[in-house]
Amino acid sequence: MRTPLICLFLIINLCICCGQDEQPSNSKAQRRRMQNRRRKIKLSARNEHLIEPTPIPVPASNFPIYNNDDAVVHILKAVLGVNEQAPSYNILPVKKGHCTVNGMVMYDKAVWSPKPCITCMCSNGKEICDETICAPLTCPVTVTLEGECCPVCSEIVLNSFSMDNRLEFSGDSPVPNDPSEEVLKKSPRTQEEMDELLRSEEEETEEENERKRDKENKAKKKKEERRRQKEEQKRLKLEAEEAERQLVLVRRKAYEEEELRIEEEENRKREEERKRKEEEDRREEEVNRLAREKKEREKEEFEPEDEDEDEDEDDDEDDILRGDVFRAPQRRFPGSRRPTQTHHPALPPGCFISEITVSCSNAKLTRIPPISDPDIKSLDLLGNFITSVPNGAFNGMPNLERIDLSKNNITSAEIDTRAFKSLKNLKRMYLDGNLLVHIPSELPSTLEELKLNENNLAGIEENSFKGLKDLVTLELEGNQLSEANIDPLAFKPLQSLTYMRLAKNKFRTIPQGLPPSIEELYLENNEIEEISEIAFNHTTNLNTVVLRYNKLEETSIAPLSWMLHENLESLDLSYNNFYHVPSYLPKSLLHLVLIGNHIERIPGYVFAHLKPGLEYLYLSHNKLDNDGMDPVSFHGAYHSLREIFLDYNQLTSVPVGMEDMKDLHILRLNNNKIRSVSPHCICSAEDERDSSIEYLHLENNYINTREISPYAFSCIRSYSSVILKPQKIK
Repeated sequence: MRTPLICLFLIINLCICCGQDEQPSNSKAQRRRMQNRRRKIKLSARNEHLIEPTPIPVPASNFPIYNNDDAVVHILKAVLGVNEQAPSYNILPVKKGHCTVNGMVMYDKAVWSPKPCITCMCSNGKEICDETICAPLTCPVTVTLEGECCPVCSEIVLNSFSMDNRLEFSGDSPVPNDPSEEVLKKSPRTQEEMDELLRSEEEETEEENERKRDKENKAKKKKEERRRQKEEQKRLKLEAEEAERQLVLVRRKAYEEEELRIEEEENRKREEERKRKEEEDRREEEVNRLAREKKEREKEEFEPEDEDEDEDEDDDEDDILRGDVFRAPQRRFPGSRRPTQTHHPALPPGCFISEITVSCSNAKLTRIPPISDPDIKSLDLLGNFITSVPNGAFNGMPNLERIDLSKNNITSAEIDTRAFKSLKNLKRMYLDGNLLVHIPSELPSTLEELKLNENNLAGIEENSFKGLKDLVTLELEGNQLSEANIDPLAFKPLQSLTYMRLAKNKFRTIPQGLPPSIEELYLENNEIEEISEIAFNHTTNLNTVVLRYNKLEETSIAPLSWMLHENLESLDLSYNNFYHVPSYLPKSLLHLVLIGNHIERIPGYVFAHLKPGLEYLYLSHNKLDNDGMDPVSFHGAYHSLREIFLDYNQLTSVPVGMEDMKDLHILRLNNNKIRSVSPHCICSAEDERDSSIEYLHLENNYINTREISPYAFSCIRSYSSVILKPQKIK
């Protein structure tokens, strides 16, 4: 009996060794198959979230399990039940911690599945089994795949969902499918179908990314457009300023040319006067010579009468001398042969006298020349290097009515308080372009015009204009003034003031205390952001208000700030921050300028309350299109509008309502995006009367002039009034 037992034992050991030798050879292939299966399971789980977010556990029987010794444990399907007893005999001895299942030895920590959805593990020699709990499904049709323990939704149902109508979860409860859907044949998903689902999801993700990129690009384009608009606005502002500077230069040049022409004319007159006087002197000399010869002859004939003749000769000579200095007894003309009888010094080089005016413009003077002539009424000292105005500087010209000291280097400290005291008739004083920091004191009460532009004025005190009750024009442009450094009572003495310039200062609001008599107010190039209801309460005589180049918006103007004014006819709000034509306009308004804003719309009935009605509307360089205008936009102004400027906007056709404006003389629609002109957009089909249009500008659009109807401009009296060329290339 020993020999057969020993042989059996050796055969068993040999089989075990052979099995262990075969395991390593197949481990790599088994691992590869396991990884492929895991990848498929992950792909399947990635698509299963469309129906159930909770992943479905995969039974252990679908893949091999590795134990701590890295040996593959082959899981076999159990024939016996979990509770069935294993055979009581063992061929091989069982080591401590191992388990025996259906005659097979399981290592410690080994895992196997005797049945689907049941997983067992060997733990310290004990067999522990657990049943897998399947997650509940909400789809109407389920199917259990082969080798799986838990059911899944049918693939046919999954395919019935589109990518745009996938389930949306609210908490943990998904929205169930429509039970009315036809349930097709149930079949499990194949690998190709799963790949197709993955590709669809990737395409959707790519589309979503593309939409995000488009949105970002649009945001960038919008930002770039805003930046370009700001640059365009800045460019327009710079162009306007440059144009203004050029205009000033042109005016200055014209003024200088006029002064030069006057000077040349004066020189010519003086030269003619000199020649005339020389001729008179020659004739008088000849007459005197003949007279002397005659007297000598008479003296020889009548000796007693010599004394009387000598006296007569002296009288004649005196008369000749008086005739020589007549007309300008106190002036010396260059080139004259006889010196004039004057008791004051001659004018400096570069100065000349014309009638009642002394002109010393750009004569490089450093002080006011001492001139003594009571007939002088105008003194021009423009563009010199004068630094002070001392006491008694104008004592020799007590009848002066006008003094121009612009563009010098005069400071406030160098103006004597009594410098202008002797001027009882002074009406106009110009001190532009100096270095003044405050208003000169003790100004003559007769002043009617005072200009202090382009100085360094840093404030106006209560008594700065004391006694100037006759002042009509006051210009304080280009200083450092603001509502904070002007006393509210500073303008109270100006009872006759009608014209005021406060442009190019630092105002953020309308200054308070404006004179009630004011009619024209210029506040352009400031930083005004709002207009309160009380801003113009006491200025009921206002006729013109200019607020160009400020920071005003529609909401920053109080409704009652000027709506009830009965004399305000002209309002300039160009180059501000308006996005539509402001409401609550003055009811007496005739002239409205809104050039260079961001206006996109003309609200309905915005002009309806104006009496007698708006006549001039300028909306050039804005963002108006046809959607921003309709027939009610011009309601209340159809009978009164004479000029409309809509050039440099974004119109694609002639705005509606133009044919109903029977008093319209000028219509500018050039530099838009107009592509066609309909037959009745200018000339009404119902009204056969001629139009009042004298100028119709349609150039620089996209109009094909050959396609224009012959009746489009039939109501316009002269076709030369219609400007169509040039047009832009499409």
